[in-house]
Amino acid sequence: MVNCGNCNTEVIYKYCPECGQPAKLKRIDGHYIQHELLHVLHFEKGILYTIKELLLRPGKNVRSFIAENRSRLVKPIIFIIISSLLYTIISHFFHTEEGYINIKGDKDSVTYSINSWVQNHYGYSNIIMGIFIVFWLKLFFRKSTYNFYEILILLCFVIGIGMLMFTVFAIIEGVTHHKLMAVSSGIYIIYATWAIGQFFNSGNTFVRYTKAFIAYLLGMVSFTVITLGIGIAADLYYLYN
Repeated sequence: MVNCGNCNTEVIYKYCPECGQPAKLKRIDGHYIQHELLHVLHFEKGILYTIKELLLRPGKNVRSFIAENRSRLVKPIIFIIISSLLYTIISHFFHTEEGYINIKGDKDSVTYSINSWVQNHYGYSNIIMGIFIVFWLKLFFRKSTYNFYEILILLCFVIGIGMLMFTVFAIIEGVTHHKLMAVSSGIYIIYATWAIGQFFNSGNTFVRYTKAFIAYLLGMVSFTVITLGIGIAADLYYLYN
């Protein structure tokens, strides 16, 4: 009999009856590191399966994740952060964003710093932008029973797929040197509209998809205006004080 190293409860079996920690921890080796990485990324459930299901049946799969089964898909927060990180790495490698995004202004200004942070931290900025989109979706689909956080989960999956789309087009653009950002953005907006409209699966189809499209655009515009507004307001404050 031993005491649990975590909660000090007496353990007579393989696992602690109080906290569930193994009575004897396995030695940390290469296999342990590999397992931990896969567990953190939730890849043992299938990243490719998640992508396939979100591309083919996004609304149905996200509804199932929320209400029925949360083990079939990669965790949404991890999914959006990893997909955004992948896009950041690829776009920086091929320098694809340099022809589209050119941050101007004083490098010591708050506005410049905010814009730079957004460009270099897509994972977190996408989550923040998702919050703005959720606000408009809650307004447009106010009869829906889904709460704010459940719709945010939808946005994490949708935006995550969007970042993977941008990644693919960034690779193609980097190899072929053809400007494809407008094409990828158009395809993504169509996908996002379809996925959100499919998620809210009640009511008139045309109205549903129209509201999804407008809400998404308003969310992006709101995010952009508010982030720029904060930067400009801060710069004006420091200028006159």
